[in-house]
Amino acid sequence: MVRVGIVGFGFMGQTHWRCYGKLPESAKVVGVADINPARTIGDTTGTWGNLGGGSTKVDFTGVFGTLDYRELLKRNEIDLIDVCVPTPVHAEVVLAAIEAGKHVMCEKPFGRTLQQATEIVESAAKAKSFVMPAMCMRFWPQWSWLKQVVADRRYGKVLGATFLRQATTPPGWILDGNQSGGGLLDLHIHDSDFVCHLFGKPTAVSSRGYAMQTGDIDHVVTHYLYDDIPLVSAEGSWAFASPFPFRMRYTVNFESGVTADFDLGRSDPLILFENGKATTILCDASDGWMGEIRYLVECINSGTRPAKVTVQDALVARQIVEAEQRSIETGKAQSL
Repeated sequence: MVRVGIVGFGFMGQTHWRCYGKLPESAKVVGVADINPARTIGDTTGTWGNLGGGSTKVDFTGVFGTLDYRELLKRNEIDLIDVCVPTPVHAEVVLAAIEAGKHVMCEKPFGRTLQQATEIVESAAKAKSFVMPAMCMRFWPQWSWLKQVVADRRYGKVLGATFLRQATTPPGWILDGNQSGGGLLDLHIHDSDFVCHLFGKPTAVSSRGYAMQTGDIDHVVTHYLYDDIPLVSAEGSWAFASPFPFRMRYTVNFESGVTADFDLGRSDPLILFENGKATTILCDASDGWMGEIRYLVECINSGTRPAKVTVQDALVARQIVEAEQRSIETGKAQSL
């Protein structure tokens, strides 16, 4: 049984809470820390997030609530610290949790700066405990399917792959680009990481984008340059006017003439186009948050270090975003 302390009980902390609740035989949340006193007793009124708000009341029976996350680090009954605080605080909490000997899951990105991400990676390399970044797209069922068919070359070589992630800017601290890094760092990093997951680290990136609501880059289009794949691109944006809906898509063309198309907004999200026919691909009905949490809990219970996503992966994704930022600023492709 993995006993969990969640640090930060906003939208993502509550999302993770619900995931642990679906694993009653293997995990249990025993502590929650948040700077909002109401949330430390389970009152989640006013929660906001990319995909809407959560409930207004959570049953905290048997759960220790505190305003200071350090109180969770002192408790021997907590095995795993799940970090869901705003980006600028990620490094502080993760480094303290590692020092306390706890297993750690940390929401993306691994710090507001590349230096902070590097410090986490260096600290994790010395730790006996497990540290895993929460890169949920690697665990989203239809995206896991894509990883598998690309890896086993089921439809031949990939000729083109495009990824799309669009929304309005969430409220709260995210509106301050100095804290969130804008849509480039907080939203688009999902697709930069998944591109690496599929094809490895690109040789270079060429990006265009602009700042809007946050004062940092909120809309970006990036071409990831590979020697053996003609076209890989991703678009990420927080620049759309309310009430524009959240959109998440990918389209991948294979040399065999097959096209895979995923659209989160469809009743049948994943469709394969082949030989004049459109076939729905059925996948697990869960989501990436459930997948990543189930995986880490299994790793901890079995004593197996996480491999599907590592701290080094998080650092590479952070490096790619930095290169995309430079490309936007200079108007030139940036080598990696």
